[in-house]
Amino acid sequence: MSAAPLLSVQGLAVDFATMDGVVHAVEGVDLEIAAGETVAIVGESGSGKSTTAMAIIGLLAGGGKVASGSIRLDGRDITRAPESELRAIRGRDIGLVPQDPMSNLNPVAKIGTQVAETLLAHGLANRQNVQAKVVEALTAAGLPDPERRAKQYPHEFSGGMRQRALIAIGLACKPRLLIADEPTSALDVTVQSTILDQIGVMTRELGTAVLLITHDLGLAAERAERVIVMHRGRVVEQGDARQILEAPQHPYTQSLVAAAPSVAAARLRPEAFRVEERADADGASTVDRSLSEERSDERPTERAQRDEVTKRVEKDNIVEIEDLTKVYPVRGRGEDFVAVDSVSLVIPRGETVAIVGESGSGKTTTARMLLKVVEPTSGLIRYEGKDISSLSRAETKNFRQKVQPIFQDPYSSLNPMFTIERLIGEPLDFYKRGSGADRRKRVRQLLDDVALPQSMLRRYPSELSGGQRQRVAIARALALSPELIVCDEPVSALDVLVQDQILKLLGDLQTEYGLSYLFISHDLAVVRLISDYVCVMKDGKLVEAASSEEIFTNPRDPYTRRLLASIPGNELNIAS
Repeated sequence: MSAAPLLSVQGLAVDFATMDGVVHAVEGVDLEIAAGETVAIVGESGSGKSTTAMAIIGLLAGGGKVASGSIRLDGRDITRAPESELRAIRGRDIGLVPQDPMSNLNPVAKIGTQVAETLLAHGLANRQNVQAKVVEALTAAGLPDPERRAKQYPHEFSGGMRQRALIAIGLACKPRLLIADEPTSALDVTVQSTILDQIGVMTRELGTAVLLITHDLGLAAERAERVIVMHRGRVVEQGDARQILEAPQHPYTQSLVAAAPSVAAARLRPEAFRVEERADADGASTVDRSLSEERSDERPTERAQRDEVTKRVEKDNIVEIEDLTKVYPVRGRGEDFVAVDSVSLVIPRGETVAIVGESGSGKTTTARMLLKVVEPTSGLIRYEGKDISSLSRAETKNFRQKVQPIFQDPYSSLNPMFTIERLIGEPLDFYKRGSGADRRKRVRQLLDDVALPQSMLRRYPSELSGGQRQRVAIARALALSPELIVCDEPVSALDVLVQDQILKLLGDLQTEYGLSYLFISHDLAVVRLISDYVCVMKDGKLVEAASSEEIFTNPRDPYTRRLLASIPGNELNIAS
């Protein structure tokens, strides 16, 4: 390792010109990264983490500029380097894995083409070997069947797969410094581990340094040598990763650690589990038929396991799903792709059912069929006892008021031409809820509920951080006071403090209004905190289903055990 740092940032200040005046986004940041070192920057949304990273690579958003300070790469001052010099540096010397996969991939270009562009632009491949290099990069990023995936478009990928494609692009040129801005926020824990292991291999073998921007404190403690904690544009604490997270000194760092479910919830919040015995009208225990129905192809041990994990008596179910299947025809292949394979589950009224599993396991497809966004190939979905496939137009409109989504990718689900006020108020306007004054009051109340300032009302999605955009999406989903909310990775883009607030908000709303949730997540610690019942999916099938407590304390399926073992920071002694 070189005595001089690979990257040195001294006194960095970044300002943004806005309609309301100059915003001092970053003030006086100092940091150094040695060759081969991994440094993590943690902090809540808007703390200046991503802005610091974008200043280093010269990609500040419009209106942003480095007001003072210096940025040196291997001793060379690049603070105000011309764009031509920065273009040569990006990709080859400094790689970038941005946070938002959908808005950073070209929707009309194949994935392989987008990886190839980076390799060809920096002279690391030619027309003869570029395809082999593309497959190598996609393989390193953990994408299965890379030859086929290279020929597909971003919309054919799940959220996690799109994130892996971005990681492939960022790693393709084997840069000396990799800036990873929430590189695994959309990934399940097993793929997350694969990606971070690959970054670790580069660090050791190539001397590549990593600047990791993350809100996952367990991830920072497990993967970084040093941690930098930012709050309101300033560095408030930095030092050895484990020392800071096991014994934080600054009050803000202490609050981050205390609010982190991905690190501490399983040990610190056992009261979050709510396991209740339920009985039918006669007081007799009953078994959930949709999960306990015998299958002729099951081995006796499998049947005994299934019977054990489904010993849950029925209550009033708001949703009943039976043998749900979705099959997609695949162009150029003789066989179809089965995304969801005979899945059966119920959602009791007023409770939270979580679906967990790796990217591509069928979680989101199941949710979209419940939302009537995707039509099932076969099977049945009942909402309040009625088959949703038979709903009339008027009934469907009423159904959509009662069942609201929170999608995984906040940027693609928000109209970039609408202000935040209009985005949140749009459902209220469409369904003509109250007077104009009532709607405006409701919008402001929802902003408060999701911890956004009133000053956000006149802003647009592009002016918000990823976490702030997700909070807007959550506020919009709550606008109509629905009965069931389908949450597809609703807190994956949020820092731990806001994540904690949102999870508590969802819990409070559930208690107050009897809301039901279908909660799709790859973050198992969050699932443990919020769910009553957990369904584990793999390759489109339901492999295990039980109460949250049973899944996390006594998992039966080897796949479930592997998921739990992959939780980052699971073994660390994080301060309470």
